[in-house]
Amino acid sequence: MYHMNRLFLYLAVLMFLSTSVGIAEVIHVKSPNGKIDMALESGAKLSWSVKHENTEVIAPSTISLTLGSGGVLGNNVKIISSKNSKVNSSFATPFYKKKSVIDEYNQVIVNFKGDFGLILRAYNDGVAYRFFTSKKGQIIVESEEANFNFSTDHKAFVPYVRDLRENDMYSSAFEAMYDDIPLSKFVKDSLAISPLLIDLGNGKKAAIVEAELVDYPGMYLTRNNQSQPGLKGVFAHFPKEERLGGYNKMNFMVAKRESYIAKTSGTRDFPWRAIIISESDKDLLNNDMVQKLSTPSQIADVSWIKPGKVAWDWWNDWNISKVDFKAGINTETYKYYIDFASQNHIEYVVLDEGWSEDTDMLKISPSMNIEELISYGKQKNVGIILWASWYAINQVMDNAFSHYSEMGVKGFKIDFIDRDDQKMVKSIYDIAKKAASYKLFIDFHGMYKPTGIQRTYPNVVNFEGVKGLENAKWTPDDDMPRYETSIPFIRMLAGPMDYTPGAMRNATRADFRPSNSMPMSQGTRCHQLGMYVIFEAPLQMMADSPTAYLKEQESTNFISQIPTTFDETIALDGKVGEYVAIARRKNDKWFVGGLTNWTARDMTIDLSFLGEGTYSAEIFKDGINAAKDATDYKREIVKVANGEKLTVNMANGGGFAIIISTEK
Repeated sequence: MYHMNRLFLYLAVLMFLSTSVGIAEVIHVKSPNGKIDMALESGAKLSWSVKHENTEVIAPSTISLTLGSGGVLGNNVKIISSKNSKVNSSFATPFYKKKSVIDEYNQVIVNFKGDFGLILRAYNDGVAYRFFTSKKGQIIVESEEANFNFSTDHKAFVPYVRDLRENDMYSSAFEAMYDDIPLSKFVKDSLAISPLLIDLGNGKKAAIVEAELVDYPGMYLTRNNQSQPGLKGVFAHFPKEERLGGYNKMNFMVAKRESYIAKTSGTRDFPWRAIIISESDKDLLNNDMVQKLSTPSQIADVSWIKPGKVAWDWWNDWNISKVDFKAGINTETYKYYIDFASQNHIEYVVLDEGWSEDTDMLKISPSMNIEELISYGKQKNVGIILWASWYAINQVMDNAFSHYSEMGVKGFKIDFIDRDDQKMVKSIYDIAKKAASYKLFIDFHGMYKPTGIQRTYPNVVNFEGVKGLENAKWTPDDDMPRYETSIPFIRMLAGPMDYTPGAMRNATRADFRPSNSMPMSQGTRCHQLGMYVIFEAPLQMMADSPTAYLKEQESTNFISQIPTTFDETIALDGKVGEYVAIARRKNDKWFVGGLTNWTARDMTIDLSFLGEGTYSAEIFKDGINAAKDATDYKREIVKVANGEKLTVNMANGGGFAIIISTEK
């Protein structure tokens, strides 16, 4: 009888577990090459983990969505069904670092009791998961649990949120240097932005990214405050009250926030939480994860979208000389910029802050004749881009887009977004869609990192979300060469960067100083030239003034030859925060760039990517005296061929740029 009672008790417990919390089940999805194993464990809690061969990438980490009704999608889960599939295809990418992207992965779709599920994907270069729900009407998402646990106190490259807008913890410029620290030293209650890079040891790295951020807030990262090292997602709460504030009252600030993070459709897919995994640092330089996880283009005809370079006014403070007019925000100055752009085969000129009232973009400055400038630019084959704050755009978007597109404006540079809560994310998509209907392209400045909208709406041609060259005007203590050799491995994983390179006044570490009207860069001239190859930017700025470029015509001629989109990209070499080298092809020409931090070094370039035959290489490299005079460089033309190796010396804060053409 005793044994019989124990058997009944065992069966009762088993029945309780199977009906109330579900027996724990583990689902695995492996990468096509078999190296990556992503596991999902269900039961009392949903938990995911990831391994790369014998390396633990993510230790078991709980995930869930808490709804306004009080239900937790992730507690006491029971699997209803699962479906496995394999995909091996490719898709075209007309405004990218390559013509097409290979899209190969294994996938499992898991449906749980309670009208929700998960999509799991394993690629050869990482993994991703996303929640989906199938509920009627609208739902409120109170919170999301996204944990990234580690069994080891790995080193991380942490971009803390530092520049809060009027004490709202979720409002910032999304610009940050990287703190190189163990995970355990992550400052408690601080927030970091993604991508965030983890050093797994033995050359392996893991980057936390998100993709397909649609009608939902962006993900910050903070310490998990558990016994084991790790990070967890934090999400901006929905705005309750807003007001103008910030710089020149152009930010639309959040005064109060709701208790929830999103109010959204009950039937939808949520953003992807992804881990990019690399076996060497250089693998991070040619990654397509965010593109692969994003919705294909919603614009049927993209022929009107024309990437290119832009003569930019703000960084150089409209500082031109040897002219017979007062340089500034006026028609004469911008005609000069147009002349310069035309003479140097630069596709666009941007009219930055000041051409209109800051908060009313339909009220044009009396010193400006926009129609005359558009007409003049058309004669010179130079397009006009207009700057505006997000607030100004949002007030009169239909009227402004209609009015200025009819005048012939090509696009807008939209600034002071500085938020990624659900309301702002939705607005970004609304702007992109509306702009496309008027055949206008968009450069989102003052913006969170890209999360895939650049594939969905390819008229979005660039983003900031990076601590760009403009910061050199006021941050003398920032180590920019180290940052510039870090972002290609980290921030650029998310997508293009409006870094705004091109300084012609270049300084050594000892000689650098901030200047508003005569700004300079840290590092050498060739460090700046190398950025035009290294940094991805379909719409790429030339930050210095026409006067500065005309004094340096040889460098200007070189920059003008470098495309902003490419047919092929090859990562040559690199180490995070130390050095980087990339080769990119456009048609039959190769463009090779390299950067180093403040450490001088030789870099050997393997030219095995070249086809058969003999080529001519135009090389810009640091001059022999660049360690004292950062503007010193040497231009030379040499013959090269497939299989050869080319060694280039980079000075402190140096770099190089090379154009390789078929010899005629």
